[in-house]
Amino acid sequence: MNIKGFAFILIGVLSCLSVAAQKNPLPAHNNWIFGPSIGYQYQSGSFLKASAWGLFAPNESQYMKIDAGANFTWMGGKTTVIPEVGFTYYVNDFVLLPFVKAELTPYTVTPKVGLSLFSLIDLGVGYGFDINTKKDFKQIKGVNLSLGVNIPLNFHLY
Repeated sequence: MNIKGFAFILIGVLSCLSVAAQKNPLPAHNNWIFGPSIGYQYQSGSFLKASAWGLFAPNESQYMKIDAGANFTWMGGKTTVIPEVGFTYYVNDFVLLPFVKAELTPYTVTPKVGLSLFSLIDLGVGYGFDINTKKDFKQIKGVNLSLGVNIPLNFHLY
């Protein structure tokens, strides 16, 4: 068989596969990606962060993430758990995504900026503003540095 015959057969097979693929479209997916995350944060002390999150795309180049969880710390000779909610806006859909974030606890409001690697690893910096000081606890305010890992449970490529 010569090269022209082989090319003709290959094009015919690929055309048949294309027609078959059009008859069986890929299944539709939920627009939300969700999962757990774990991280470390320094703001007037060290915190271990654990949360659940959901991420959606309002268009092809922007992403928004909503998360809720808890910050764990050892201060004043005891373990303290502080609930937290956050909202993250990823600006682009490139490998490194710049983001802006706002976090709210019963004691602080913390705006942040940072970079994310495929929205899987977030590195952020911000400043926490004290809104309420916990009794028998130091103020949680000042510069905020954070590193988080987001684990998607329902990630899909199509």
